[in-house]
This record gives sequence, structure tokens and C-alpha cells, in this order.
Amino acid sequence: MTLNEEAQTLVIEDNGIGMNREEMIDALGTIARSGTKAFMERLEAAKAGEKAELIGQFGVGFYSSFMVADRVDVISRRAGEGEAWKWSSDGKGSYDIVGIDVGKHQHAVRVSCYISWTMQRNTPANGRSRRSFVINPATCLLLYMVEKEGAEPSQVSDGAALWLKQKSELSKQDYDDFYRSVSGQYDKPLAKVHFRAEGRHEYTTLAFIPGSQPFDLFDPDRQGRMKLYVKRVFITDEADLLPRYLQFVRGIVDTSDLPLNISREIIQESPVLAAIKTGVTSRILPALEKMAEGEAETFSKVWDLFGPILKEGIYDDFERRAQLLKLARFRSTASDGATRSLADYLAGMREGQSAIYYISGSGLDQLRSSPQLEGFEPKG
Repeated sequence: MTLNEEAQTLVIEDNGIGMNREEMIDALGTIARSGTKAFMERLEAAKAGEKAELIGQFGVGFYSSFMVADRVDVISRRAGEGEAWKWSSDGKGSYDIVGIDVGKHQHAVRVSCYISWTMQRNTPANGRSRRSFVINPATCLLLYMVEKEGAEPSQVSDGAALWLKQKSELSKQDYDDFYRSVSGQYDKPLAKVHFRAEGRHEYTTLAFIPGSQPFDLFDPDRQGRMKLYVKRVFITDEADLLPRYLQFVRGIVDTSDLPLNISREIIQESPVLAAIKTGVTSRILPALEKMAEGEAETFSKVWDLFGPILKEGIYDDFERRAQLLKLARFRSTASDGATRSLADYLAGMREGQSAIYYISGSGLDQLRSSPQLEGFEPKG
């Protein structure tokens, strides 16, 4: 891989088997036809594809290059053949193929991307701002933003997988920016859980407690929004990576213990994902416990936002019921409107009291006006 900043091109070369003219037409000139899938089918037919992994199967991966490139040229020579061919397209619906001098082409395939240096987009704060794409061979993609003509570009992304970096390398701003990109929300997270698990299963998790309620929080059909990656390749955002009562959490899980061509059916039944789900849940709940003990004000915000959903786990998740009850907070006649934990209530119980008295309803004002409180409140 080489970068020519002056010419604004990224060139990727290999020394594989290459393609002839017909194969270039078939593989590059036909949208939604996957060369990878066809290759895998040939391997399976030859009973040699058991260990191979299918990265793309819909035939659109190559065309994503036109998101950042004005033009893409592919030069290739099939192994054992004396002709080389150049495929060229601007991604707008047509392409050209011409023969070239084979002496000028030593590699089997050379892909040249002519990078679109600027892209325009509207922003509420600054009217129109300019985004520039700068390619770095080491990290694949760097993203810079230029606010106005002549201004120095500011780096937006370095192209590396943030979740694989050490915590010491990342600032709070790095985490906040990543949270917004992965969640699609514009608030700031109240907490993060960033860890790497090793042992029977290896995976990295970066999860966030949002600072506001997601729009579908109370949707009975809501699904989790944790994104699943395999070896830094995005797989799906519909994997069941957290129990239902934690599906307000946003973030990613990246593992190397799954194949890249994992199907939706395998995702639903995978024992590896079941183990990851248990492991991630077992790290998020203790993080909430730690927050409840050391950052009561922040945890109070978490409970106000997500308490009704967390309480679902008390009757859904028998294994963690005691842990969730420790997190639960309740309004009390003895706390001037503040919330109390069960531990707080027990610590304030009167001598000889053997029961916990509670009342439930649809709203605090309704409960305060209940005649049933008249006899209990004077007794504390």
C-alpha cells in the first residue's frame, strides 16, 4: 500500500493470481455479484473450503471505495497470461476496460483510488464546513475537518480501532466522541466500561451508559444496540449481547473467537456469544454498583433515566436478583423526596420492626395523597 499525497491517490498492490478481461467484467463490472462468495463456492465444491472465511457476500464491498474516491482504476494480469488490463470507473454507472503494456505491470492486481479531497455537508453551528479525507497506509483512513478556507485541518479520526487502544492513551473527549458515533446520540455518557477479556474466550468491550433516554427505551419490542465486531470487522448491531433490562447500554464488542462469515442463525444460537453476554453483563452491573457507592449523584441520574428498565431484571434475571435489588432506589416518606436503597431502609428500621412497608402506583403525587399513608407516616 502506498500513498501519494500530491496526486491524492492510494495505491494497493498484490502478487496474487490476478484477473483477465472477462474476470474483471464479471467481478468488477457487475454490481451485487460477490467474487468472494463465488470463490468460496468453488472451494467448497473442491472440499477445500473448511477453514476459509467469507468476508463479503453481497458484492458491494468494492464499491464502498467510491464513498471517498472520485475514480478507481484496477490494473490486473492473470497469472500465466501475457496481457494486462485496466478497469476504470467513476462509480456513476459505467466503466472502461483497455489493454495495457504488460511490461509496465509487475503486480497481479493494482488498485488506485483517486481520493475525493473535499466533501461538503451542512452543520447547524457553522453553516457549511468542509471535510477532507487523508489516507495513511498504517491506519488505512484518517479523517480531518477544515472549518473554512485556509484554516488548519483538525483531525476527527485516526482510523484505528479506538476500543483496542490502552485506556491510558484515551482522553474523556475521545470516549465522548466515540460514544456519539456508536450510539447516534448527542448527549454525553454518564459512565463507560472498557475492558479486554482473556482466557476461554477473548473479546474487547467498550460500553456506555447514555446520558439521556434512547427514543425506544419503553418500546416493548426494543432491541439492544451493542455492535458486534469480529477481528475489527463489523458484523451486526442486532446480536443479543446484553439482557433485556440492560438494552439501553450502547457500545461495541469485538471478538476473534467467531468466524467472519457468521450467520444470523449462528449468532442466535452461539455458545460463544452466550458466554460473552454473561461476561459483559458481569462487568456492567459491578460498574453500576461501584458508581452507586462512590458517585451517588451520578447514579441517581442513571436511576432516574433507566430505573424502570433495570427493575425488569429483578423478576427476569433470578441469578442476579440480589445484585439488582442492591441497585434499586425508592422514594420514601423519611427522605424528603430523595431516593433510598434497601440498605438505607434497613439501617433506619425501628426496633422490633419485622416488615418493610411499601406502596406502589403510577405517580408520586397519587401515592402521597393515598389515605393508606395516614396511619403509617406518623409512625415513621
